[in-house]
This record gives sequence, C-alpha cells and structure tokens, in this order.
Amino acid sequence: MTVDAHLAEHRVSGEKLFQGKFLEAWRDTVELPDGRQATREYVVHPGAVVIVPIIDTPDGLKLVVERQYRYPVEQVMVEFPAGKLDAGERIFDCARRELLEETGYRAAEWARAGTMHPVISYSTEFIDIWFARGLTAGERALDEGEFLDVFLASPDELMALCREGSLTDAKTMSCMLWLQNMLSGAWTLQWRTEAQCDAEEAPRTAVDGLRGKIGG
Repeated sequence: MTVDAHLAEHRVSGEKLFQGKFLEAWRDTVELPDGRQATREYVVHPGAVVIVPIIDTPDGLKLVVERQYRYPVEQVMVEFPAGKLDAGERIFDCARRELLEETGYRAAEWARAGTMHPVISYSTEFIDIWFARGLTAGERALDEGEFLDVFLASPDELMALCREGSLTDAKTMSCMLWLQNMLSGAWTLQWRTEAQCDAEEAPRTAVDGLRGKIGG
C-alpha cells in the first residue's frame, strides 16, 4: 500500500460510450476514498510523441516548428512535430517516423526528456517528449489529408509567441520549458545516436498507454 492510498479511486464498473478509429470514450462508476461512489467520464488514447528538432544555422540555433489547422479549436496552431502511436509501435519508432513524415528531417542524435500527461482530468493520453539534433533535410511524407507548413524559429521567437498568447498548444509550451532549462544548463539531456536508441529504447508500445482494466 502506497502513501497515496487514501486518495485512490477504484473502478466498480464501466460502460463504453464510443469507439472511434483510435479513441474510446468510457463512463465508469468508481468508489471514492470515503466509500461513496461517483461517475468518471474519460477518453482512452493510445499515447503520442512530440519532438523538439534543433538545427544549427549561420544565424544561430533554430527549431523546426509547424503551423497546422486544428479542427476542434478552429485555429491554425504553432506546434512542434508530434503524432500518436500506431498499434504495436515503439515510442522511439514513432518519434523518428513523425519527424520524417511531417518535416522531412532525419536526426543523428536523440534524447528523451520525459513524459507529460496533457489532459489528466478526462483522458489517459501521455506524450513522450523527445529532442533531436544533427538534422539532415529530406522529403516529407505527410499522411493522407494532412496539411501543414514547416518553418524555422529561434528559441527567443517561440518564447515571444508564448508570452503574447499566439502559441497556446500545451505540449509545445511544455517543450519550451524543457528547452529553456536545457539551454540555461539547469536541466541536462542524455543524447544517444539513432542506432543506440534503436537498440536500447524500452519496447513500450501504444497498448501500454491504455488502462489495463478497460474492458469490464
């Protein structure tokens, strides 16, 4: 029993409300710490990655960023390359694939910064944060129906967009926190070659991001 046991909620029953192409919506009945019951509605998500691609230019360090229309908020959003895990896909494989597909870049070195949970009140979604450097440009391979612009921006330019409220994407803002601390020397990253990541990365797959108790 952990020190947080007095805060835990326990699933009593559950009902699947919706099954989409990659999302599920559930309504569970849970037992609260005081023995009473409550309802929890949430979305099951396979998990995702976000990549902070760093490139050295004659004008200094730049970041590879995207502009993409996001239908739920009806806005073009500024964000780092990102995407969801396919079924059975390793997280590093997803990061490498999304960077290449969306931007055309391949990276010689990678560093995993950690995991964030962007919507803990109503989704199981996790997003793994990766940094990439030693970039080589190539051809993009966007998914069918995917439209986005790729551009380069300096850390100061992106921080200004965050400050003025033009950049509001949560995962990108979290990555900017990591980047700011890395550039200041406060936080460090363990860089590995692509081959090392391929050989060493833990084989966590999309299904590991789902709640094991789903299905009752």
